[in-house]
Amino acid sequence: MKLTVIGCSGSMSGPRTAASSYLVQARGQGVDGVQRTFSVVMDLGPGSMGQLLRHLDPLDLDALCITHCHADHMVDMVGMHVYRRWNPTGALPPVLTVGPTELLARLQGVDGTPPSETYSTEFTFRTAVPGMTFNVGPMRITPFAAMHPVEAYGYRIEGPSEFRRSRASLAYTGDTDLCRGIEAMSAGVDLLLAEAAFVEGRDNLRGMHLTGRRAGQLAATAGVKRLVLTHIQPWTDPAVPVAEAAALYSGPLEAAAAGATWEI
Repeated sequence: MKLTVIGCSGSMSGPRTAASSYLVQARGQGVDGVQRTFSVVMDLGPGSMGQLLRHLDPLDLDALCITHCHADHMVDMVGMHVYRRWNPTGALPPVLTVGPTELLARLQGVDGTPPSETYSTEFTFRTAVPGMTFNVGPMRITPFAAMHPVEAYGYRIEGPSEFRRSRASLAYTGDTDLCRGIEAMSAGVDLLLAEAAFVEGRDNLRGMHLTGRRAGQLAATAGVKRLVLTHIQPWTDPAVPVAEAAALYSGPLEAAAAGATWEI
């Protein structure tokens, strides 16, 4: 599998990156028996739709997984809707879209459309259910309950490794504090993409975000092989949460950057 950062700024788009959006791809056999690359996007925050076009033709998008309905993680679904419905070469087919119960209503709200607008020609909505796995080509995707002020999920994706015959795994926390669901999701993954919006001693509110230290604690306890910190806000130097995480996690560690890729 391959992970590409489309955007990684926390809470808003930043001066060097769009807000949260991540592309996961894996080679596998389609229903027609032909090998191809399957593509899943997790979150579509502000500015990410345009950056996604640098990496993927939306026609080739197989699934969209939304962690929660705060605007910095889903507002560019409006752009995806416009691109799919009004493309001058012809409308694109609906794409599987997994997320919180309120996702359709939230999209209607930010797009300013009435309840009669179902977006059924652009998105096939499916509510995320913790522990209920679904397949996208060779990838198995499982939602896990996160801890955030709104209904929120993290996603664990397992698929073919780029380097070995055994399966590879990655997990994305979305926005969360430490909780049982996210701990279970992270267990033993090859790569943990963990948000680190808060800083120790500065941001004391619990039940909303991880700090770098708590992300490091999560990675160490879960036995992950690589930790990538993301959702770092524009006013925070990424070196700060990285240093916090390094105090508890001794494995490979870095902050996400737009365009960065990892093959696992």
